[in-house]
Amino acid sequence: MAQSKIIAPPARLLPQQRKHTGLSSVHEVVFVFVLCLAQFLSLAAMNQTVAPMLILAKYFDIHDYGNLSWFSAAYSMTVGTFILPAGRLGDIHGHKLVLMIGWAWFSLWSLVSGFCGPSNLIWFSTCRAFQGMGPALVIPNAIAIIGRTFPIGLKRNIAFAYFGASGPTGAAVGAILASLVAENLSWHWCFWFLAMTCAMLVAVSWFVIPWPSESPASPERATIKPESEQIPAKPTFDHLGALTGVTGLILINFALNQAPLVGWMTPYIPALLLLGLLSLLAFVWVELCFAQQPIVPLRGLQCHAAFVLAIVFTGWSSHGIWVYYLYIFLEHLRGHSALLTSLETSPVALTGIFFAFLTVYLLRRGVAVSLIMLISCFFFFLGSLLVVLTPLHQTYWANTFFAILLMPGAMNLSFPAATILLSEQLPREKQGMAASLVATVVNYSISCGLGLAGSIHKRALLRAGDRAGVERSKGNGRKPVPALSESSEVLVGVRLEGMRMAVWFGVGLGALGVLVAGGFWLRENPRRRRRRREGGKEQQREQQQRGQMQMELGRQNLERGLARRGGKGGNQSWKGWAGTTATTATTGTTGSEDSGVVEGETGLRIYEEIKSVFYSAYVGLERTSRVG
Repeated sequence: MAQSKIIAPPARLLPQQRKHTGLSSVHEVVFVFVLCLAQFLSLAAMNQTVAPMLILAKYFDIHDYGNLSWFSAAYSMTVGTFILPAGRLGDIHGHKLVLMIGWAWFSLWSLVSGFCGPSNLIWFSTCRAFQGMGPALVIPNAIAIIGRTFPIGLKRNIAFAYFGASGPTGAAVGAILASLVAENLSWHWCFWFLAMTCAMLVAVSWFVIPWPSESPASPERATIKPESEQIPAKPTFDHLGALTGVTGLILINFALNQAPLVGWMTPYIPALLLLGLLSLLAFVWVELCFAQQPIVPLRGLQCHAAFVLAIVFTGWSSHGIWVYYLYIFLEHLRGHSALLTSLETSPVALTGIFFAFLTVYLLRRGVAVSLIMLISCFFFFLGSLLVVLTPLHQTYWANTFFAILLMPGAMNLSFPAATILLSEQLPREKQGMAASLVATVVNYSISCGLGLAGSIHKRALLRAGDRAGVERSKGNGRKPVPALSESSEVLVGVRLEGMRMAVWFGVGLGALGVLVAGGFWLRENPRRRRRRREGGKEQQREQQQRGQMQMELGRQNLERGLARRGGKGGNQSWKGWAGTTATTATTGTTGSEDSGVVEGETGLRIYEEIKSVFYSAYVGLERTSRVG
């Protein structure tokens, strides 16, 4: 073996990973708290129109569920559509700057949404869509800032666990506050309070979040790289890819959510759907053939990634349907107030925190990530099944309560598991894109699920109304006459049947997710065992290189010592040094806490080889000293 190969250690053995963020403990706590508010307020804003839905229906004079679902679907549509471009903008212009712009945008459109009047139904849905662009700018850049600031290890895992737990907590707190404000003041103040909060966070982010030059260098920057890789290419924005991708996603989502209102036979619905699909095909073509730095690195993704994204889409579509129709079931069919319904769903905050840290525990215990994904899909399925099988007059502490306890497990197990699985398919410089891609699919699938479930709900409602003898409205003939505020035993039965058919669709999506996740887990088990064996062999090769490096360094030091000392002085110290070095090479500790430890037969063999070499060197040194 050439001497250059012996002396040069593996690149990851030399650099020392940073152990501190450079921030004080108090600053770290405030820093994580501010960034977690991105996820917290994103889910809280989602429930601004879900919890007080009947108050909004009365204010805007809405007589069907389709218009009500648009309030949530429009918000989720833009959150899911703009996350990936927003993350790329953060890479180019700085994550902190884009984060602050996102808070300002979020504040502006929350303020505008609160000024909508009773005749501004379409404008209010449009404002909700623009409002969703704020969290789309904030969430991926908050994730990137956490990953940039904390080194790989326990602190980073805890920070991401808190970030994940902020989602269910924000949903619960947002629902309670929105219900309180809507019932005691006005629903407008829900948006105005949110606008004031986001405006304050612009200033807080300026002082709490350090600029990139003030942040410690990331571990990747400390790694010794070849000279050709030391200067990364300047990031650029893929304008054509962003245009085709965003256009396609919006057109498809709009068609799916508008179809329950106007019917699938309305000419512009299939036309928009077709244009959206063509735009997405153009996006794939651009990303594969033209983009130098694509928004989505389709060239690097494999079938593995397609499985992961399909599981996320089915599971979170089911979750969106579960949330929306659970509130309809409790408020409209059981007659509970918005505040009581919000209190009934509040346990998601506690169980969300529990499952977020359970994910960290399972990962540290070495549980397969694909198995965690399968468990989360089972929770998606079981939560929806419990709701669809709930009798109208059953006590809350039966099916409803257990469904609310289980669903946060689906949320907080699936997101980190999907992010880890997807990150395995991306190169190191694009690891932050994994979380953004998962967040895109999560939010976009919620909106798509609501649109598809809305069509099924509308069709089931009409059939149930025809069987019950409910007259249809004059004019378009597409909906029953009774408004949402009207109630009777017959109408409650009709609405319950329509709701159950929509939730059954969510159950089907959850079951499909379980099947796909189960197949993925069975497929990944042999690969995981193979990767573990290959990882063990790689570790053995690294330790052999380490031992050879120590032997060569010892030989060179002995030669220099002979040339410098040339006598008996220092022989004992050389003997001690040789034994110490042999022991160091055996245990794999070179003064760094992050160095690995040689185990088993490989370690013993290296130890015996190094011990023999240094013993021979010591004997030779002693003889030379006698001759001298």
